[in-house]
Amino acid sequence: MDLGIAGKWALVCGASKGLGWGCAQALVQEGVNVLMVARGAEKLEESASKLIADYATSTRASVLFCAQDITTEAGRAAVFAMRRDFDIVVTNAGGPPPGDFRDWDREAWLKAVDANMLTPIELIKATVDGMAQRGFGRIVNITSSSVKAPIDVLGLSNGARSGLTGFVAGVARSPLAAQGVTLNNLLPGVFDTDRIKTMLAANSKKTGQTVEALANTRRQGIPAKRFGTPEEFGAICAFLCSVHAGYITGQNVLADGGAYPGTY
Repeated sequence: MDLGIAGKWALVCGASKGLGWGCAQALVQEGVNVLMVARGAEKLEESASKLIADYATSTRASVLFCAQDITTEAGRAAVFAMRRDFDIVVTNAGGPPPGDFRDWDREAWLKAVDANMLTPIELIKATVDGMAQRGFGRIVNITSSSVKAPIDVLGLSNGARSGLTGFVAGVARSPLAAQGVTLNNLLPGVFDTDRIKTMLAANSKKTGQTVEALANTRRQGIPAKRFGTPEEFGAICAFLCSVHAGYITGQNVLADGGAYPGTY
């Protein structure tokens, strides 16, 4: 299927690895010009170089990168100094740490809200009017399956991401919907990324069980009996960014291998 977005410009956050990398890769494969953003300069340059080597010639897509912390005002200013207008924006920031809500002070809450709610809102605010003027725009926010099925130890994420979800639900149904601009959230369950590996390692130290034993237990709790891959996550993102998804807006698209037990 031709997604109809070759030649468009996309901003992909957290793009050096994991789910952000999967999204950047899928978009470049479709001929989308991508500006990749992440904090780690060395890994980001390596990831961008790989996309250029693998796909730039065949797809004629441009791949730029900017090593910045997108959750800061200075970081966003640096990104928009490289390019102001985007047709596609994929927001993505690492989730806040797990823990007991009794241990989180005001600073911890503000940091979580700033990264996982306010930063996506700032990126949306900076780009949607230009999208509307051009008659095409796609915002995809990478959030979490915990928005639908909260996890007790991820209270910071539950709260901040749920706030973003409520905001998007309203804005997606504003006049932007009639101007060719869609806003959707993509909710990952357990994917084979550094985040799950870090969490498994921490649980291994706490419980004394091996990482592989813990991973197998997690897999058995997923109907698909496996973790997702960044590549398949990226493919879902690319479809939501396509011309074929213009009638999908204000939605929370769950990719979790069937783990969520609810009907709705």
